[in-house]
Amino acid sequence: MTGDSAAPPLLALAPQPRPASVNYGFTGDRTDLRACSAAIRRGSKSFHLASLLLPVRVRQATHALYGFCRHSDDLVDDPRAGPEALARLHDRLEAIYAGSPAAHPIDRAFARVVRDHAIPKSVPLALLGGFAMDMEGRRYDNIEQVKSYATGVAASVGIMMAMVMGAGDVRALARAADLGIAMQLTNIARDVGEDARNGRLYLPRDWLTEAGIDADAFLPRPGFSPALASVIRRLLEEADHHYRLGHAGIERLPPDCRLAIRTAALVYREIGSRIAAHGHDSVSHRAHTPLTRKLALMLSARHADAGGLPGPGKIDLDVPPDPAAAALVSEAAATFALTRKPATGPARPSGASAIERVTLIMMRVEMSDREESRARRLAARRKAAALA
Repeated sequence: MTGDSAAPPLLALAPQPRPASVNYGFTGDRTDLRACSAAIRRGSKSFHLASLLLPVRVRQATHALYGFCRHSDDLVDDPRAGPEALARLHDRLEAIYAGSPAAHPIDRAFARVVRDHAIPKSVPLALLGGFAMDMEGRRYDNIEQVKSYATGVAASVGIMMAMVMGAGDVRALARAADLGIAMQLTNIARDVGEDARNGRLYLPRDWLTEAGIDADAFLPRPGFSPALASVIRRLLEEADHHYRLGHAGIERLPPDCRLAIRTAALVYREIGSRIAAHGHDSVSHRAHTPLTRKLALMLSARHADAGGLPGPGKIDLDVPPDPAAAALVSEAAATFALTRKPATGPARPSGASAIERVTLIMMRVEMSDREESRARRLAARRKAAALA
């Protein structure tokens, strides 16, 4: 969290009734749009980069959706947060679904999203359930429990994203959930050391035991070992299984949405490759993907095989959803079927159009990177001057 420590977190404020405004609240001086877009830029540069490839009709709703998820995460991660913070989030979600969101841009925007895209309350509730696991310091005894957590904090977001794009059948939602699970398993593999230093452990305890690692001894004194590398490698293999399923399911999305999601999948999967390149040591090293590599993956996503990522066997899109996400997928698909017609989406943009969009994004990212570098240099000079 950044900013004045004396100020209350945004979502800690009490709900104040206000009807959802039109166009996801992105009206007037566009403060709602800026708030949601700022959340996605701050929360995930990779996801923000990929979102720029989405058509405008989807991008704004995506930013509103991510804005709610990001700010909710920030609230429960705040050192001042307690159980009442999560209770307040539940109250705000109830207000959103009652059509009277709090008078804040993210609430107004998200209220319009869930109403217009028939997102059942159980899906964002699953997200809050995942946050509750974090606050409780939950133990994860096996990979099934880890994937239940991943379903709450990530697959739920994938399901909502697919529904916003107009893809709400069981097969599309199952594969969207797979992609969310894969990304969260990647996060866990990348952040083993950082999480342990914060008193959290998301690796399956039975895997650690099989590798000869005492989880309770590891937490207070996290250290890298070949045994730990084997557990992290195993987790990334599980993530790859879900990446292949999720990537193959991208063809269930509208044509003009596929490039963005394929880019996000490739960029996130690359984190696993970076972890492997450092010997699966994510205790003393945090994997980082350079901007140039992200841009290269964005370009390669235009030519990626719709059948899925490389791997053994052909992907069957009719594979049932992972048991951890099955109930959520089923309810979301049933709600979607009752209230909306699946969107086929407009024709895929021409190659020239796609190249123009990617080029424009590359220019914008490069400018942003330069501005950040300039700001860091200026801050360093000011600090040096103050110490002189």
